[in-house]
Amino acid sequence: MADVSLKEAALILGVVAACYWNSLFCGFVFDDVSAILDNKDLHPSTPLKNLFQNDFWGTPMSEERSHKSYRPLTVLTFRLNYLFSELNAVSYHFLNVVFHAVVCIVFLKVCKLFLDSRSSVVASLLFAVHPIHTEAVTGVVGRAELLSSIFFLAAFLSYTKSKGPDNTIVWTPIAVTVFLVAVATLCKEQGITVVGICCVYEVFIAQGYTLPVLLDTAVQILRGKGSIPFSMLQTLLKLIVLMFSTLLLVVVRVQVIQSQLPVFTRFDNPAAVSPSPARQLTFNYLLPVNAWLLLNPSELCCDWTMGTIPLVESLLDVRNVATLTFFFLLGSLIVFSVRYPGDSSKTVLMGLCLIVLPFIPASNLFFPVGFVVAERVLYVPSMGFCILVAHGWKKLSSKSMLRKVSWVCLVLVLFTHALKTLHRNWDWESEYTLFMSALKVNKNNAKLWNNVGHALENEKNFERALQFFIQATQVQPDDIGAHMNVGRTYKNLNKTKEAEESYMIAKSLMPQIIPGKKYAARVAPNHLNVYINLANLIRANESRLEEADQLYRQAISMRPDFKQAYISRGELLLKMNKPLKAKEAYLRALELDRMNADLWYNLAIVYIELKDPTEALKNFNRALELNPMHKLALFNSALLMQESGDARLRPEAKQRLLNYVKEEPQDANGYFNLGMLAMDDKKDTEAEAWMKKAIRLQPNFRSALFNLALLYSQTAKELMALPILEDLLKYYPDHTKGLILKGDILMNQKKDISGARKCFEKILELDPNNVQGKHNLCVVYFEERDLKKAEKCLVETLALAPHEEYIQRHLNIVRSKIASLSAAEQSSLPADGVAAVEEKRKSFENSKEVKNEKKTIQAAINKGQLKNKKRTEKNNMEKETPKKSTKEIKDIEKKRVAALKRLEEIERILNGE
Repeated sequence: MADVSLKEAALILGVVAACYWNSLFCGFVFDDVSAILDNKDLHPSTPLKNLFQNDFWGTPMSEERSHKSYRPLTVLTFRLNYLFSELNAVSYHFLNVVFHAVVCIVFLKVCKLFLDSRSSVVASLLFAVHPIHTEAVTGVVGRAELLSSIFFLAAFLSYTKSKGPDNTIVWTPIAVTVFLVAVATLCKEQGITVVGICCVYEVFIAQGYTLPVLLDTAVQILRGKGSIPFSMLQTLLKLIVLMFSTLLLVVVRVQVIQSQLPVFTRFDNPAAVSPSPARQLTFNYLLPVNAWLLLNPSELCCDWTMGTIPLVESLLDVRNVATLTFFFLLGSLIVFSVRYPGDSSKTVLMGLCLIVLPFIPASNLFFPVGFVVAERVLYVPSMGFCILVAHGWKKLSSKSMLRKVSWVCLVLVLFTHALKTLHRNWDWESEYTLFMSALKVNKNNAKLWNNVGHALENEKNFERALQFFIQATQVQPDDIGAHMNVGRTYKNLNKTKEAEESYMIAKSLMPQIIPGKKYAARVAPNHLNVYINLANLIRANESRLEEADQLYRQAISMRPDFKQAYISRGELLLKMNKPLKAKEAYLRALELDRMNADLWYNLAIVYIELKDPTEALKNFNRALELNPMHKLALFNSALLMQESGDARLRPEAKQRLLNYVKEEPQDANGYFNLGMLAMDDKKDTEAEAWMKKAIRLQPNFRSALFNLALLYSQTAKELMALPILEDLLKYYPDHTKGLILKGDILMNQKKDISGARKCFEKILELDPNNVQGKHNLCVVYFEERDLKKAEKCLVETLALAPHEEYIQRHLNIVRSKIASLSAAEQSSLPADGVAAVEEKRKSFENSKEVKNEKKTIQAAINKGQLKNKKRTEKNNMEKETPKKSTKEIKDIEKKRVAALKRLEEIERILNGE
């Protein structure tokens, strides 16, 4: 076996880099979205065992909606990408290019088994630049092909070493081959087909048998004229080991998919659900179509489903000529390769094996697949094609008359293929560019029109997206998904009536429900979303909630395992104030999927509605066990802990909020609630920092502004609170508590009685019955020496709150003051004057008591209610202190600091007198 030289490897690497450098500028498109962006198995928080329980797209293999594509090792490489660069597409594309270069070099080593060095390099170069590979290399999900191919070729190379001297068996390479086959299969299913190639190699290449020799030997044995040669027995033993290993892998694979084939719709593969002979004629016609893509990759398309290739429904269809021609050529090559000895026939045979055997799983000939044609599945078959082309080129270049022509043709093919590949890579830059390039090739595929619409929809270009969705319904009028897309886009454009009409059309295309009879037809889960979408639309109308519930129940009757229907119905039942029924819906959904963190979260919301915080917290914790970074569970469980008042839970609540802001660094609510926790813990400096961060992110954050001002007022920084209150009242002029706090600071700190009066008068304009605002206005009148007005004000206040003792007491003080002043005016003696001054001092002490007994600003946070939405808002939360009793106020007044403060105020008033 010839080794690959450094120059050859450098040449291959250079060509690959030249063809695929621009793929590094592409994003995640098409299937990458499901396999990468939406796949939780990539996240470090997801247990590694999930990779071996879920399919390629992160769906549990046990679910019917699973694609049954079991490729855990490929997903593991995605996870490693995520570990180092998260969702930076460059690293994913770079690794794909590296893997493609490795495949090219290993393929060169395989070629040298059957071709000379020059022809092997030609085959490898053609493989490196072939445009058919752009989907496998530039599309990130194509990594499954790349990884599988590496182990596929490695397994074959290992098997070629299993023949020892004197035709003995070397078992170590065979054991390595079996292991590598298993690894290749765990990267992609077609890896198992290398076993067939090893069998063909063993019989026709390693042992040198031809079909006539095998037939002659079999005839002799059957006639009893001979026995099986020892070398043939050894070959049979090796083949038995290989086949047994293969059978074991197949059994394991069947167990993994739980003996269920994936569910595909007629839109994915129309021929699969067509009657005979259309099904057989179409599937056979697809073989020459794939062969033509290898021969002439000028028109490539990322999606060949739906109406891309019309069904071959008649024997008289002219396309059957292409099918017959293909089978004639293929048969001729097979007969030549197995009938005649020699290096040329061996090369042709191995080329054919690499084309045919790896393609069998995708051929639809033995079981249906979810596509009509897929360019990436031609990655391995193109190896055989490149071997045949290189072998043919070798034959032509060996003739002196055709040598120059063959070289010119070779250079031209390599150059044009490289240019086509380079150009094709740009199509994968974004979903819009990819699907628009596909529409240039095929306008009969409604899925492409839909996908362009989705790309525009993601860019919020709903008007233009609607045009493509409508075109999809015209190309394929019975496409349920297209009508659903139209409805959703109308909804985004706030055209509710048109949206409902489109959903109703989609619903009419669904199979009809037979009352009292179990629905047996297999319906694609995404099509059942028409019931969910329609129900979600009409439930915005409070009068149609029952109608929406009926739609959810219809979806459940069609598929009792339709988890999303239970989830949506649970949300509706909560809205209908039926928490017990909502609980039943979520518990039914949990029977279907106990590993769904969102379900446990929603159940926790139900328990909050049922006033059972203990059970709610348990369910939040269960959601976080399954997904430690479940953002809503982190946030709401932290609030629940905070509301419990249990100081022991505060550290855990703080940690959860810290995790939340790590996941959502731009959400001011997280920082605000961290500030509230710090205030509860009397960590004023920390609370101030969190509140300021929340306000920086959301300058009009009502609760953060008020509570920061309140924090300043409680920590003897009242003047710092004023600009914060100004901002609060700029955004929310009717913020009553903000006006009260501002008025209090203006009166007691700034001595701005006029400004304070404006604040309290504004409160009464908004709410004439606001006792606290009116009482404080009475105090302002007292400060302004307008005792009569103060008396009248207190009388009115007392009428609003007749049971408030402090108002009655303050009214008595004001009346006493009025009486004292009247008595003082009637006396003219100096001694009486001195007594009057002393009485005035006592009265003003009483007046300060009135001011200090003003209704204290409420500072306990109005924590609000946790919502059952996917987004929890906390903007209406405000901190208020509970009302203090008269006894508590008297206790506070006895404190030394308060007494000194009153004395200073009294002296100020006396001096002013």
